[in-house]
Amino acid sequence: MKRFLLGLGAALMLLLAGAWLMRGEIAVRLMGRIYDRAMAASPADGLPDGLHVTLCGSGSPMPDPSRAGPCTAVLAGQRLFIFDVGAGSVRNLSLMGLSPSRVEGVFLTHFHSDHIDGLGELMLQRWAGSGATAPLLVHGPTGVETVVSGLMTAYGLDRNYRIAHHGEAVTPPAGFGGQPVAFDALSGADDVVLIDEPDLKIRAFPVDHAPVSPAVGYIIEYKGRKAVISGDTDISPNVERAARGADLLVHEGLSRRLVGIQQAAARKAGKANLAKILGDITTYHSDPEAVAALAAKAGVKTLVFTHIVPPLPLRALEGPFLGKSRKVFKGEIRVGQDGDMFTLPAGSKDIQRTNRLKRFF
Repeated sequence: MKRFLLGLGAALMLLLAGAWLMRGEIAVRLMGRIYDRAMAASPADGLPDGLHVTLCGSGSPMPDPSRAGPCTAVLAGQRLFIFDVGAGSVRNLSLMGLSPSRVEGVFLTHFHSDHIDGLGELMLQRWAGSGATAPLLVHGPTGVETVVSGLMTAYGLDRNYRIAHHGEAVTPPAGFGGQPVAFDALSGADDVVLIDEPDLKIRAFPVDHAPVSPAVGYIIEYKGRKAVISGDTDISPNVERAARGADLLVHEGLSRRLVGIQQAAARKAGKANLAKILGDITTYHSDPEAVAALAAKAGVKTLVFTHIVPPLPLRALEGPFLGKSRKVFKGEIRVGQDGDMFTLPAGSKDIQRTNRLKRFF
């Protein structure tokens, strides 16, 4: 028996040694399987028919290693739409299996740099990744024409390189860039209807982000389910109205208490310019407790915070960030993380939460 166990141990050691020596080839084979799955996947694979809202970026302009710039992806059935495109969010889309090549349209809330600095990358990846023969539709309030035109100019040399390298069959010249779809969003006016189909409706409404104007939020309805995206805004009666009875409200959040700590540190370090900016930003963003009160009045089912200010390097800071929000709002509250997906199945009242980044890695 002793000899048998010794022999078994030796065989196991040889097997482990062999696996160690072959680890590179094993990893290559595993890599092939991962790419086979990723390339064949459709964004809606394994999901019920319904509305699926995913945070492809839950951060802000402040550096945060765990959060990309503001971006919300919405799957309505099989159709993929993107709301704002902050830095790093396009890479997150690919990591989450929401390929940029599948994006049907982009909807911008306003033109602060952190909401548009991934748009050029998204337009490029959609074009080259799908062989698109028509530009990406980029919806936004008046001014979107300037943004899209500027990015197409900035990427113009890159466009020429890729056509020369890959050929027009792979990168059709007519599919490059974006096609701006501008609309007026005037305070006090009716919501702007952007998509009006039997199963899918997308509307824009003005919000209060002064002096930034125009600035809008969006209402997305699909087969009886409703999600609202606030964009950047101070507490706004328009958001409350738009969110009335919503299954899901994705709202920006800025903790005045925590930003105050940043501002005090900036003053102490003699950084007067930064201290002034940190004070200014509190005037056109929303404190989580006030958002919770708004969501409660609107009868929202689930409240998700995004555009998190300031960064929260420790999960223990989520409590101070929310303050008394959980006492004010009795539904589910989530401090958003990149990859968070909220699934609203059609014909149901359920709301399921998963994390799409953790699923793929």
